[in-house]
Amino acid sequence: MKLASQKDFYSGLMFTAVGIVFAVGATNFTVGSAARMGPGYFPLLLGILLAILGVIVTLQSFKSKATDGDPIGSFAWRPLGFIIGANLAFGVLLVGVPALGIPAFGMIIAIYALVLIAGFARPNSSIKESLILATILAAGSYFAFVYALNLQFPVWPAFVTA
Repeated sequence: MKLASQKDFYSGLMFTAVGIVFAVGATNFTVGSAARMGPGYFPLLLGILLAILGVIVTLQSFKSKATDGDPIGSFAWRPLGFIIGANLAFGVLLVGVPALGIPAFGMIIAIYALVLIAGFARPNSSIKESLILATILAAGSYFAFVYALNLQFPVWPAFVTA
């Protein structure tokens, strides 16, 4: 058999692997039955369904109509690094790391850092666009979490509000 679509083949393998891992992990909880579902029932079923979907996608990759084999391109390291770095910076700035002496900077600063760092994942990124997006996201988050949901967490750095 000739592999017609590399993208579908590897996507199917990834779905199958993740589905199996979730299904196996769900067995660490009480599964129960359809009438009395335990906490592991839903993750087990989702894992099984994802694994079945993965097998179907993998098998369909041999029937693809792509003429050139639908190859996978090079790995995008730049976006991966900036997106993961942005999320790590958000977590560190939101709550701080007392063991390293990094204080909590609050939600607003963390959102600005998240958007600005993640913006560099795109070639020809614009600081102006990132600042506008960060402002809209920070204002919306402040309204949603502080006013609408009345959640209690640091919004500004402790050294500014104290």
